[in-house]
Amino acid sequence: MIRFTVERVACLSDNYVFLILVDDADGPTATAIVDPAEVEPVVAALDRLGRTPTHILNTHHHGDHVGGNLALKARYGLTIVGPAADRSRIPGIDLALGQDDSYDLGGAIARVIDVPGHTSGHIAFHFERHGALFCGDTLFALGCGRVFEGTMPQMWQSLLKLRELPDDTMVYCAHEYTASNARFARAIDPSNPALAARAEDVARACAADIPTVPSRLGDEKLTNPFLRADDPVLAATMGLAGRAPEDVFAAVRSAKDRA
Repeated sequence: MIRFTVERVACLSDNYVFLILVDDADGPTATAIVDPAEVEPVVAALDRLGRTPTHILNTHHHGDHVGGNLALKARYGLTIVGPAADRSRIPGIDLALGQDDSYDLGGAIARVIDVPGHTSGHIAFHFERHGALFCGDTLFALGCGRVFEGTMPQMWQSLLKLRELPDDTMVYCAHEYTASNARFARAIDPSNPALAARAEDVARACAADIPTVPSRLGDEKLTNPFLRADDPVLAATMGLAGRAPEDVFAAVRSAKDRA
């Protein structure tokens, strides 16, 4: 039986790198580094765990997600897996994957989901059997990434793909932005009781220096305004009653950009 464990590694000022540890009855079968922002904290975590990495999984090309690729590949000789739509911008890439491709990580199977918007070639890795989603900068706890290279409708469709996943999926996003996201969400969605309760939990966690990532997708569906652009209540609050969800999403995202 496969054992699937995730270790969180804090990098830079607010990035998270994740180590996926896959084991069977005989021992480790794979160790993947998801979006290595930098090298030293990752190496320290691997040494502490006594693991040698076999893979890097990249969600997109931004430097705070691929900055450690080449140094880690030179050190460990690992395989770099990334988005087919952005292959030319992923340093050291060996294998390029796209929508609905499957990847066997030592017996743990990831399905790739194309989620363009933040960047043109962004992907997410969904380990359905293990209830884990590695979504880079597409979906955050109580937020979503800025739309840098795609369009607002494109980003909304990407988020809908992630919203379709099971409620018990754990969302491993790449940044600790939850406190500021919670403040913004409360400002535009003040009548949401689930959000009010969650914002209090987030405030307590941050005050105690407790990470808020990963989060549960079911909680995101109830409280994350970027997943609720088709909710008539939120549309009305934004002054956009009856408008298309992508218009509501664009308004919410633009308001967050200005916040």
